[in-house]
Amino acid sequence: MRLPASLHRMAAASVGGGVAAVLLAGPGPAEAQTEAHFQYGRLTNPFTEAKTGTVILTMQHASMWKFGDNFFFVDFIDDGGEDGFNEKDAYGEWYSNFSLGKISGKDLGFGPFADFGVFGGVALGTDANFRQWLPGARIAWNLPRFIFLNTDLMYGIDGGKGVEGGSPPELDGRFVLDVNGLLPFNLGSLAFSITGHAEYAGATTDEFGNGVPASILAQPQLRLDIGKTMGGSGNGLYAGIEYHYWSNKLGTEVDESVVQLLVVWGF
Repeated sequence: MRLPASLHRMAAASVGGGVAAVLLAGPGPAEAQTEAHFQYGRLTNPFTEAKTGTVILTMQHASMWKFGDNFFFVDFIDDGGEDGFNEKDAYGEWYSNFSLGKISGKDLGFGPFADFGVFGGVALGTDANFRQWLPGARIAWNLPRFIFLNTDLMYGIDGGKGVEGGSPPELDGRFVLDVNGLLPFNLGSLAFSITGHAEYAGATTDEFGNGVPASILAQPQLRLDIGKTMGGSGNGLYAGIEYHYWSNKLGTEVDESVVQLLVVWGF
């Protein structure tokens, strides 16, 4: 089967990416933030196991609203090859989180818990005519030095048309557990942050009765705040790396481990 390769935030056509709370890069809170990303690394075609230099351009946005927060991203990906994988593909996800604390007007935090929420999400891929619904629930944690840290439990519901409709093989639903957060820190005069997510997606079966194995997708980023390091206000230009680990990529038994160059412009 051929799936949208920009599922670098998606596992085996069934999982959602990290549902970031507001504030994608920090290191301080804001009502809204938009980022443009450039990434480059040698990603693997899990069906041929060929590795190809791949460019990923990402636009992502997070914002607060009176009932919670919204987050979306769109990836544009191209490896310059001609094998029908990772060629000028687009993939995106949208999530709207409803904070139970905001809705009730009460502070629900206690101990290490900051808040609780429920959310709805959708994932769309153009090349493979892919669609998935992702309802879920969130625990927001209150831990020292973290701008945010969330544990999200989602249930992936295939919204495609199956093979006969030109989509990937339809999958049975499965649970996905995702942890996402942002931790700023300084080393001397250098301002860094670690952000990203890691998720586990349970095993499932496709419309032909074939087993789809469980997978792990982890994408932590190490960023240097260039603006703040140069004496500016920060939160503008970042450079760093993203470590990308994907076990059983796209339903295969291929594992991927790669370090990608990362440049981020926040505005």
